[in-house]
Amino acid sequence: MYIGRELSELTMTSIDKWELNELLYFHHALSELAAYLNTEGVSLHSKIIHELESRGPIGGDAGGWDHSSAPVYD
Repeated sequence: MYIGRELSELTMTSIDKWELNELLYFHHALSELAAYLNTEGVSLHSKIIHELESRGPIGGDAGGWDHSSAPVYD
């Protein structure tokens, strides 16, 4: 379950002020809905991807028996 600011609030906030968990959550959500996004949604998703890339590697770990290889954003 996502606990954080709503997308309507985040769109009024500069994307560089978004928290990492917000970027990761909405990147995942928009990826799942990619086939249904309009141009505004595609543009927002692109900005999220560029912001995640500009922040550098996340985790940088291949995972192991005691931890996940994917970042936990929830």
